[in-house]
Amino acid sequence: MKIKLLSFTEELGLQEISKRRYQVKPCPNLGEEEPVECNINFNYKIVLPEREEKSEPEPASKAIVLLHGLNERSWDKYLPWAEYLAKGLNRAVILFPLSMHMNRSPRLWSDPRAMQKLIEQEKSLGEDAKNLSFVNYALSKRLSADPFRFYLSGRESLYNIRQLAQEIESGSHPLFKRGCSLDIFAYSIGALLSQVLLLSDSSGLFSRSKLFLFCGGALFSEMDGSSKLIMSNSAFRKLNSYFTTKFLTKSGESRVVGDQIEEAFIAHIERESFRERRELFYRLNSDRIKIVSLKRDKVIPTRGIELAVGAGALHCIEELEFPFGYSHENPFPTGRVEADIRENHFKRVFDRAVKFFTLPK
Repeated sequence: MKIKLLSFTEELGLQEISKRRYQVKPCPNLGEEEPVECNINFNYKIVLPEREEKSEPEPASKAIVLLHGLNERSWDKYLPWAEYLAKGLNRAVILFPLSMHMNRSPRLWSDPRAMQKLIEQEKSLGEDAKNLSFVNYALSKRLSADPFRFYLSGRESLYNIRQLAQEIESGSHPLFKRGCSLDIFAYSIGALLSQVLLLSDSSGLFSRSKLFLFCGGALFSEMDGSSKLIMSNSAFRKLNSYFTTKFLTKSGESRVVGDQIEEAFIAHIERESFRERRELFYRLNSDRIKIVSLKRDKVIPTRGIELAVGAGALHCIEELEFPFGYSHENPFPTGRVEADIRENHFKRVFDRAVKFFTLPK
């Protein structure tokens, strides 16, 4: 596997996001969030298919953007995914970190000892610590302090991906040809981001892009993010309550602006929000969307995905089941699962992705 490391400097939407981040309620114990230099200037990985060595390899004409899940700090889980796609499709796979995730977040948030110390302090005060862990402490407390952070991070990530796509489209990216075809493989919360990205794409930047969702695609109201690897039970309750009431109804929430990005996100909060517009989009674009869900996924269940896309696009969804213990957070677990069995079902998912991206648009 060949991996290139490229730098990214946030420009599109930077002033807006920076201004709005000052409006977010502070979170005790975790330090300042603005400015966060590592969130504005950061590196991202590109996994390249193996080709014959050339002194000056030609820029690629096709690429895949791979979007990760919520509360991720490492690409380890995704490197085999990217490698399989790169080899199977003979395309570059862009591993793009979302706002305040991966290498775009302060190191303190990934420090197990520091986070566990803060958890013990809370327990001594009798705080609700169900599903709270050193892995999800930073995200849980930040979202509990102000759930608006969830939307703001998604909005910033959307601007970043648009900026990346514009660089590729214009021919200014060093690894891709002008007008390079750009498709998306999205997992978990990355799926929601990609759905909002395409629904709000009034400029047509992604009008030719194909979208493959894995363990993602549900309405926000149908998700359950309470997990030791994602967020605490208390944080998820606050998050769900905020977006299904205050944010959705604009009641007492002055930070709602009502533009296309916001409306596309609201359309994915609950079933009746912009339902006609959302279902029309999926019906008209069903030929370029493929969704693979897992039967025992408790975080993003198949039923929530069906409600999101509507009756006219149900054929886009395929529910799979594996003969071993898995979870949304860890769909291909190691350890007690035999390697060849796990590999076979890994291939079931990713062969579908390769086939989907290979089919003519």
